[in-house]
Amino acid sequence: MDALVPILPSAIQSVYNSAMKSALTIAGFDPSGGAGIQADLKIFGALDIYGLSVAAALTAQNSKGVSAVRAVESSFVQRQLTVLLPDMKPDAMKTGMLYSKANVEVVVNMIKKYRLRNIVVDPVLLSSSGKLLAEKGAEKVMRKKLLPLATVITPNIHEASVLAGMVIRTFDDMKRAAVILHDLGTANVVITGGHLEKGAVDIIYNGVFTFLKGRKISGEFHGTGCRFSAVIAARLADGCGVVEAVQQAKTYVRQSMKQTFSTGKGMRLFNV
Repeated sequence: MDALVPILPSAIQSVYNSAMKSALTIAGFDPSGGAGIQADLKIFGALDIYGLSVAAALTAQNSKGVSAVRAVESSFVQRQLTVLLPDMKPDAMKTGMLYSKANVEVVVNMIKKYRLRNIVVDPVLLSSSGKLLAEKGAEKVMRKKLLPLATVITPNIHEASVLAGMVIRTFDDMKRAAVILHDLGTANVVITGGHLEKGAVDIIYNGVFTFLKGRKISGEFHGTGCRFSAVIAARLADGCGVVEAVQQAKTYVRQSMKQTFSTGKGMRLFNV
């Protein structure tokens, strides 16, 4: 017997459909399911946001780290978007691993052409193990063309160091980098401080500083940055303001860390 599927009255179904928000992720494919497109879609679904996705890179990786990366050809990234967006325009969008300069250019052009809004940029440049996740020069195109279009960017201290052109070692360094990135045109800069030796304070800067304090949780977790930025995108799609969305994302990720598990030989994976 087929599984029973609840059927809503047509009037209620119509209201439900019209109220459903959507978010698009343009990111990398992770075979382990812990990061990238797969992680973003899990988050969108958990937060009642319909997930759309476009693959910009393919990876060979597992819970221990990234072994290899290959960019999806920019012409095909463009094809995915030009077919999708005229039919299904998202309420928010996030980028993850774009890898190539050409793919960054495509995303910039599509944001402008389709007047996309609520843009969250997770500037994936380095893996937690130090492997490069973007080709040489991609960060320059990102800095010049993509960041000025972003509603919010969410680099960790290593990515912020690359984008701001400085080494971040202290909390004061984080603040200086946030100002530099904001001056490039990004409306809201969020630098996550989980990689600092002391504390886990995140910075939000939009002309005014907001500090989100936290306590470090021991262990290594796969896909924390993807989850953080995906929650922000989902909350923006649902109508939240940026600061509120970032606060909710920090709380969500922290709570999720209490529900991780190990299925491989490396970093812990999130249950949801």
